[in-house]
Amino acid sequence: MAQPATWDHPEPLAVASAPVPEYGSGSLADLLPTLAAGMGVPGMIAAIPELTAADRNCVFLVDGLGWEQIKDHADEAPYLHALLGSSRGGTGRPLTAGYPATTATSLASVGTGLPPGAHGLPGYTVRNPDTGALMNQLRWQPWTKPKPWQPYPTIFQLAQDAGVHAAQVSSPTFQNTPLTKVALSGGTFLGRLTGEERMDLAAEQLAAGDRSLVYTYYAELDGAGHRYGVASDTWRGQLMYVDRLVQRLAEQLPPRSALYVTADHGMIDVPFDEEHRIDFDADWELRAGVALLGGEGRARHVYAVRGAENDVLTCWREVLGEQFWVASRDEAIAAGWFGPTVDERVHDRLGDVIVAARDDVLVIASEREPKESAMVGNHGSMTPAEQLVPLLEVRS
Repeated sequence: MAQPATWDHPEPLAVASAPVPEYGSGSLADLLPTLAAGMGVPGMIAAIPELTAADRNCVFLVDGLGWEQIKDHADEAPYLHALLGSSRGGTGRPLTAGYPATTATSLASVGTGLPPGAHGLPGYTVRNPDTGALMNQLRWQPWTKPKPWQPYPTIFQLAQDAGVHAAQVSSPTFQNTPLTKVALSGGTFLGRLTGEERMDLAAEQLAAGDRSLVYTYYAELDGAGHRYGVASDTWRGQLMYVDRLVQRLAEQLPPRSALYVTADHGMIDVPFDEEHRIDFDADWELRAGVALLGGEGRARHVYAVRGAENDVLTCWREVLGEQFWVASRDEAIAAGWFGPTVDERVHDRLGDVIVAARDDVLVIASEREPKESAMVGNHGSMTPAEQLVPLLEVRS
């Protein structure tokens, strides 16, 4: 009697196998509430127990400076590399960015002290339930009223209300953007063009109050990674510059200060071939039943035509499930990808199907997203290279 053929097709990745961020104890959303609690701001909880309170706290967020990248580039970043053991209160451990590991989501998590399911910026592009159209939350296009989209106060606002001197020192171009308003407003915004000017002014602002909360930011490392990749000489040169900036700020800290160097995400280079870059616009199978494609290459929100949700989930899981975690909206929420809970206003911003890369692969859209599809360095998912971010510490 003939034996049945052996089924040798690998099982799709289990949703439960995705490494969920450490919401509530070790994510970016927990950082400012912990610092504010240490300065006596009412209602704040010290969620990261490893940190010791300081009267003056400075957070220097370097866009794209992942934990894995610092570990791998001791020659280019000797000062940062030497601080790895100081991370997360001297435990030598990183934080997790939150899902997706992308700038708009992470900056909102930092500034509000809330996970994405609460603050409501759960991706690079997401569907606006009121209009049915995609909304780019980094560039805030099309324009959407900021306050209803993200109604919670920022930690800077709460700190200022409690008598803490709060300030943001960043590029002048960010001063009046909707993303700044919903994520980082409160206190005084001070625009400076060069990195050196920002470091010097951040130190001055720390000294301006008996209790101070200062935030400063540098974006160009991320830009170099997207355009040239984290293996490029351009990216390495930017890392060397960031290393000098951190040391410059650290050497100017006023008394009773703590400097925390962190990031919004890490980055991974993805090869340019059909095996690693799956083109949604050229794949009829993936397009079937899909009304909108949101998110970004390594962290997709897929919005199905009404009634086709299960078919789209089944198809994407069959086609991509060996290299991506593919979850329904309800599965991703239950697994805690966006935090312990998801606010009602945020629920329908999430894709019907949510797709997170495990391997060095992308779902690009060459026609709809030509610029994004051409990027060398990418991020968004839950792998260590993207998800783990430093919390390097220098105290005075």
